[in-house]
Amino acid sequence: MATKSEKLLDDLQEARQRTLQLVEDLDDEQMIGPRLAIVNPLRWEIGHVAWFQEYWLLRHLCGRSPILPDGDALYDSAKVAHDTRWDLTLPQKSDTIAYMMRTLDDVKRHIGKRVSSASSETEYFLSLALFHEDMHGEAITYTRQTLGYPPPQLTQSKHRSQTEAVDPIASGDAFIPGGSFLMGNTAEEGFVFDNEKQPFHVSLQPFAISRTATTNAEYLAFVDDAGYKRRELWSTDGWQWRERVGASHPVYWRFEGGEWWRRNFDEVVRLEANLPVLHVNWYEADAYCRWAGRRLPTEAEWEMAASTEPGSNRKLKFPWGDDTPATSQANLDSHAMGCVAVDALPGGDGAHGCRQMIGNTWEWTSTDFLPYPGFVAGPYKEYSAPWFGNHKVLRGGCWATRSRLIHNTYRNFYTPDRRDVWAGFRTCAL
Repeated sequence: MATKSEKLLDDLQEARQRTLQLVEDLDDEQMIGPRLAIVNPLRWEIGHVAWFQEYWLLRHLCGRSPILPDGDALYDSAKVAHDTRWDLTLPQKSDTIAYMMRTLDDVKRHIGKRVSSASSETEYFLSLALFHEDMHGEAITYTRQTLGYPPPQLTQSKHRSQTEAVDPIASGDAFIPGGSFLMGNTAEEGFVFDNEKQPFHVSLQPFAISRTATTNAEYLAFVDDAGYKRRELWSTDGWQWRERVGASHPVYWRFEGGEWWRRNFDEVVRLEANLPVLHVNWYEADAYCRWAGRRLPTEAEWEMAASTEPGSNRKLKFPWGDDTPATSQANLDSHAMGCVAVDALPGGDGAHGCRQMIGNTWEWTSTDFLPYPGFVAGPYKEYSAPWFGNHKVLRGGCWATRSRLIHNTYRNFYTPDRRDVWAGFRTCAL
């Protein structure tokens, strides 16, 4: 039987194959793209993925010398400001891919020698490099959406119908009884991101949360009711954002020929009523809630709804239990290459009756991204700490999130103006 480190090395190989497939059809010009505040030049992004793997696995763990003499100056995200990444003298795509493969080959050779006696430290940094690449793979998919590129062609993808078992559920809310709750990652073994530590007790009042994410049809009613023009529905910051960008509907929607459409990568499709609304930012979600007489859940409420069972103190890794996500339970891993209907995948229902709390779309919460009590930064100190205070927490993952990465306690975080990411929301009763 393979050791955990051997499995992680295999996963790194698969992740690298996925990264290369995500950019395989793009030429050097597309791999740079326009200078935008919300995405990276993709040629920089894939080089950074390789550099991060080299830095932690070859240089930190194995004491190797840098492969590229100027690698730190090009790819260290903590030191290379975002706006300058288009100005760098980046290697061509083919040279960048050669660097990626050289790095992976060296990792397999040098780390592979020690897997039979690998320490928890080795497993930690293998996991860190793997999950880092998984996150950037998801970022590449929303960059392709942002830039209007075609959807990536992935050999692992399946036709949507293979993941879309539908079992309509009653509309409305699931009632969560509240009470004392242990929040945060309670795993005793394995990799845990620093912002999920340390578990701590919270006490929640009873609340009601929608069984499904907000749909395009539900959000369209807000748009049609002049929701973007009514100042009373928006926070001060939200209204300033709306005026600054001139928003009157979600970013990829358009109204033509008496119908609503949305751009999906490089195609325009009719707006699908029963898909979750997507590419809305926190300000938009917050304004919708005011219009609907609802509110966003706190991240503690979201986690309680996803990971608890009535009458039990057991905490679940996933809404359905502790088993690794299956395609009948969650829309993950880019299998569907997009969202499925909000009433699909009944096998993933949580004990309280909520559907798709894992996968399909990230879900905004009302909570600011802050450290848990007793927070201690991990070795990769730039992962969480620099972003505390000015980001909002999202939960649950989206269709492009890797199943090995996501779980009930995973915390994602973006600034409230971001609507390029695969994010929607569900709501709570007031």
